[in-house]
Amino acid sequence: MAIAKVLGTETEYGITVVNQPDFNPVLASSAVINSYAGGRARIQWSFDEETPGRDARGFSYEEAPVPDIESGLVNVVLTNGARFYVDHAHPEYSTPECADPMQAALYEKAGEVVMWHAVQAAQALLKPGERLVVHKNNSDGKGNSYGAHENYLLARDLPFAEVVKHFTGFLVTRQIFTGSGKVGSENGRPDVDYQITQRADFFEEVVGLETTLKRPIINTRDEPHADTSKYRRLHVIFGDANMSELQTFLKLGTAALILAALEDGALPEAMAFDDPVAEVWKVSHDPDLGHALRRDDGKTLTALEAQWQYLEWATKYARSTDLDPVYERVLADWEQVLSDLDRDPMLTADRLDWTAKLRVLNGYRARDGLAWEDPKPRLLDLQYHDVNPERGLYHRIAAGSGMQHLFTAEEIAAAVEEPPSTTRAFFRGKCVGKYGAALVAANWDSLVFDIGEDTLKRVPMMEPLRGTKEHVGELLDASPDAASLMRGLGGNDG
Repeated sequence: MAIAKVLGTETEYGITVVNQPDFNPVLASSAVINSYAGGRARIQWSFDEETPGRDARGFSYEEAPVPDIESGLVNVVLTNGARFYVDHAHPEYSTPECADPMQAALYEKAGEVVMWHAVQAAQALLKPGERLVVHKNNSDGKGNSYGAHENYLLARDLPFAEVVKHFTGFLVTRQIFTGSGKVGSENGRPDVDYQITQRADFFEEVVGLETTLKRPIINTRDEPHADTSKYRRLHVIFGDANMSELQTFLKLGTAALILAALEDGALPEAMAFDDPVAEVWKVSHDPDLGHALRRDDGKTLTALEAQWQYLEWATKYARSTDLDPVYERVLADWEQVLSDLDRDPMLTADRLDWTAKLRVLNGYRARDGLAWEDPKPRLLDLQYHDVNPERGLYHRIAAGSGMQHLFTAEEIAAAVEEPPSTTRAFFRGKCVGKYGAALVAANWDSLVFDIGEDTLKRVPMMEPLRGTKEHVGELLDASPDAASLMRGLGGNDG
């Protein structure tokens, strides 16, 4: 049986300060993180156990030391188990580990609320007339792209070559329901009025370790943040930051389902393409979904036809195994989205960002007689992603009946403060809330406490599905301080 697909996301947000001529993105990002007034612990992020230079293909590279700007005052761990920090001159929110794609979509949406609260607080630090603006998008329109990454727990004994063989084609073709939409092209790609994704133009390799240069479709970073002998973490950098709740759920759920099928040997063949890198931007540049991808056997098919095949395989797999019921919702939504894309892509404008944005842009263009080359469509493209609920176009659409929702405002607000109860994030988040003053460092697989003794106390958390409410809830309730918690743990894995 495939192991449980524990998963999560990491989202870098675009940032600028209007009317600030000497704008510095690192300082602005730091102000945002440090201004957040919600439940948190401002502690050192421990890089002792992290291995970003280890490659899943068996290589290892020496990495430069982590800059102080990334490991000091610009890192906080939240009471919901998430990490909120500065990364590559962007404010970044990494969700807590989640047990299923619905939970992960909820905690990513909670991250948008965290970011907006932090932006509001940081605004008070600016001079009159200056305005802090943050976007959940992937491109600044000036040739720079920033990430929206996904992480999936895989079994260590799954050969990484099998991931490359089977998952590449899935990622290339899933763009039709994971893209956020974009006016124009970048990075030397052919001119286009409008494309499906924000990230496609920036991918230049099929497989590789990089995340900011020569970006690969399949990233090979072998850093499981868990028991290395049992697990690997598939770090997916190929995807857009989505505003749509249902789209995030679908993006995560379909990938988790295909990876589970891969682990169980339920994918009958690999859908390999002759030139995957070229197909990435060609699929994205074709909002009409008619582009025929050339397979390595000479046959052709569209991205939509490929996704119908993946859906068929995933459905047969799901019917043959005991999966979490949430994946029944994944299959149903996947089928409905493909059916609507097949009939008319604009039928998905209540669920998918790229079609929702296109509907808005076409409306403005028709009303004002705008050409795609005019500045306004690009400004509206950017405004779609504004985290400010009063200014963001997505928020305006979602406030009415224009977008489907998965979560209530109350559910999102609870996820801002409370951790998932079904992963180790529960232990992390509750420790931040209850023993934050005693926490001195953290990373995904450990917490370090100072309980007033000669040595610091490190609590390892190498199992993503331990440290749950079921495992440690009573112990946390019975431990009034960190010292009593350490005694209760007795040196055991939290």
